[in-house]
Amino acid sequence: MHFGQAALLGVLRSVMAHAGLRGPVASAKFTVVRLTNDQILENATGVGAPPSTWPRTELTVDVLHKAVYAFVTGAVADALAARSGPGPGQRHAAVRPGRHSDVGPLPRRDAYGR
Repeated sequence: MHFGQAALLGVLRSVMAHAGLRGPVASAKFTVVRLTNDQILENATGVGAPPSTWPRTELTVDVLHKAVYAFVTGAVADALAARSGPGPGQRHAAVRPGRHSDVGPLPRRDAYGR
């Protein structure tokens, strides 16, 4: 079950990178997705117990393993996506650097680049 989840969620991290969600912050967000997916499936199928009932050392090891997976997967996905240039989100952010609420979306013809 773990290998299948990891493979399927790796595709999600690739989609994130191609959309422009790259770097350590995106990988941290992906860590939460990986942990959530794992817990939903384990508890829904009855093969796991809620993490709040786990011994702290077991919980620490599980979170650490999922974080390592998420950051390594993120590094690979980001490197592969970077070969295609910036994603739509990155091009949108480049219109006016910084945090601004008055920057509208890119025209559709510019959103996907090449």
